[in-house]
Amino acid sequence: MGTTDRSRVVHLADAAAQIPGPAGENAVGVLQHGTLDVKLSFPLRPNVQTPHEQDEIYVVMRGHGVLMHEGERTPFVAGDLLFVNAGVDHRFEDASDDFAVWRIFYGPPGGEPVS
Repeated sequence: MGTTDRSRVVHLADAAAQIPGPAGENAVGVLQHGTLDVKLSFPLRPNVQTPHEQDEIYVVMRGHGVLMHEGERTPFVAGDLLFVNAGVDHRFEDASDDFAVWRIFYGPPGGEPVS
């Protein structure tokens, strides 16, 4: 994305065509704007993650699975939106073979202040 882009449409098919990347990457960056960082990801199994510095949203584009977060197992399906606060341990379990998410980081390190 160029520095003069003020709006755009990111097509799932175009982003998915870039996965796997040249070194076997399972995600591709599609948009960065300020603190916003968006990737399309086909999470690997087993899914191992460390807590992130920013708040995070996942938009489930395809498939289904279970979000493990804060000691809970919450099932999800395509079309669902998942929110994970900065610093929270989380991972995906029991994901289907076609699982794909838009991964969206935003805000300051430590997460957005809650009032």
